[in-house]
Parts: sequence; C-alpha cells; structure tokens
Amino acid sequence: MKLKHSQKTADLAVEIVSYAFVTIMVLFTLYPIVYTLLGAFKSNAELTLGNSFLPQEWHPENFYTAFVRSNFLQYFINSAVISVTVMIFAVITTSLAGYVFARRDFVGKKFWLGLYTTLMFIALGSVTLYPTYTLLASIRINKILLGLILTLLGAQISNVMLVRGFVNGIPKELDEAATIDGCTPFRIYWSIIFPLIRPILAVVALFSFRTAWNDYITTLVFSISMPSLRTLTVAVVQLRYSANAAAEWHIMLAGAAISIIPILIVYLFCHKQFIGGLTAGAVKG
Repeated sequence: MKLKHSQKTADLAVEIVSYAFVTIMVLFTLYPIVYTLLGAFKSNAELTLGNSFLPQEWHPENFYTAFVRSNFLQYFINSAVISVTVMIFAVITTSLAGYVFARRDFVGKKFWLGLYTTLMFIALGSVTLYPTYTLLASIRINKILLGLILTLLGAQISNVMLVRGFVNGIPKELDEAATIDGCTPFRIYWSIIFPLIRPILAVVALFSFRTAWNDYITTLVFSISMPSLRTLTVAVVQLRYSANAAAEWHIMLAGAAISIIPILIVYLFCHKQFIGGLTAGAVKG
C-alpha cells in the first residue's frame, strides 16, 4: 500500500511539474504577441514609460496612422503574393525532391543526399545575399517580385528531409504494385505518394508561408533600390521614425500588429493539419 501511495504521489508530482512547465512556456510564447497587440493601442509616451501593461487610454487611430503613412495595402499585397507563391512552389519542389530521395535510385544519390544533409548544419545567412543579388541582377529579375520569390524559395533542406522521412514510412509494395500496372514514376508520385503525404505537406506549407511572410533581411536588401518591393515586415520597421526623426514606437507596434494578424489567422485555420502532420511524421519517421 505504501508503495502504491508513493507511486501515486510521484506521478502527481511529475504531472504538476509538467503542467507548470508547459504553462510557463506558453506564457513566454504568448507574452510578446499580447504585448504587441496591447502596445498598439497605447500612446507613445505611455509605451515609452512602460508604467502599465494594459493601455490607460485606448488609441485605435494608431492603426489608421500606420496603414495610411506606410502604404500598407500595397505592402500587404506584396507579402501575400510572395508568401503564397513561395508556399505553393515549396510544396511542389519539396514533395518531388523528398520522393526522389526516398524512392528513386540515380548516380551519386548518396553523395548528393549527404551534401544536402550537411548544408542543414551550415548557417550561411547574409553571406549569400550579395552573390544571389548579383546573379539575379545579371538576368534582370532583381527588381521584380519573381527575383525575391526565387530567393526565398531556396533553403528548403529541412522540409525536403521531413518529406523524405514521411515517404520512407509508406510501404514500397504500393510502388511495386503500381509499376506492375504500368504506372510511370511520376504517375506513382502523383496518384499514390502525393495523396498519402498531405499531412506533412501541410507542415511544409505552413513553415514556408511563415518564413516568407516574416523574412526581413533578404526583402530589405532587394527593396533598397526598389521600395515597391517592400513587404509588411520591412514596412513595419520604417514606421519607427516619423518625419522629424523621433521614435514612434506606438505606430511601429500598430504596424507590427497588422502584420501579425494574417499569420495568426492562417495558423488558426491550419493548426489541425499542422499538428496532425507533425504527429503522423513522428510515427512514420
């Protein structure tokens, strides 16, 4: 009896610690978002002093000022076009690459797979911006959205590995049966593999959309000479200073809140597929 009582006590303690840890992590994650949304309704003086968490006086006009001053409609369209296009092409390219690495045999497969995997652990970051910009300038697509889309479409290594691991969990007997029936490799991919890997593709779609939407450095470099290419993320930073060079944090936070809302909406609609994809990938991987 004492042993059972001690075991129950230990289980209860573990459960309490687990809930406490998860609660703390959720609070740390949500605090910046809540602070941004509430700070967007404060005056600049109140926000700078930081005396209260909730606004003492609500200023919804901050959103109007941010939207009008920075031409947010155009930048929102740019962000939406870039993010959606990157998401679509990321799903197509990563599913094809993951299928090929998992199912097809070709010369140098182990070498390219090893090289591809190695690049996951090398953070090149801004080092590649200049050569990438120079390359796109040489073919004259550095001043249109297509150049920025192609740049952000790169670095899909992690997503390819996710898809490859998921495809490896699908029985190869399905491929063999389809081959006997006369299916080509592409037909096997499109008719069998693609429908079965939709859960992990939902994860890839959300990851790629979020990365493209939140990108700052790459978009800033490409839009220095072409302000019309700016996205919401770059435009938000421009709101920090007014015409007289005074810091206007309340307007900047209002712009940040505007840029956060779309990605929150996307996640609210896709969170079931996102969690399901990660869970299924963990089981199949």
